[in-house]
Amino acid sequence: MSTTYGNKRLVVGAHYGWRDFLVQRISGALMGAFTLIVLLQVLFTQGPIGYDTWAGIFAAQWMKALTFSVIVALIWHAWIGMNSIWLDYVKAAGMRLAMQAFTVIWLVSCGGWAIQALWRL
Repeated sequence: MSTTYGNKRLVVGAHYGWRDFLVQRISGALMGAFTLIVLLQVLFTQGPIGYDTWAGIFAAQWMKALTFSVIVALIWHAWIGMNSIWLDYVKAAGMRLAMQAFTVIWLVSCGGWAIQALWRL
């Protein structure tokens, strides 16, 4: 239910933006935990860290699943942030749509590249 006051203001339901708020916090916590896990694995690795060691960190199935989840979380986190910027600061509808479309294409491309770089698909 929405109510219009005056000629420009639109009042929406009390939970508007709640989902985005939760996604931002949960995805941020997931990315922070992932960073800590990778950092700890690197710090406790014996000897020099080369390609084999780095690939070994991401070889376990649980790490692959966690990395994939973090890539998805990062894309979703970035989308919410960028979409908020476009909605707040780009007033022309056509330009805003173009910026949103570019953002989606860029984020999906970066996600595909990250998966390809990690698992050589």
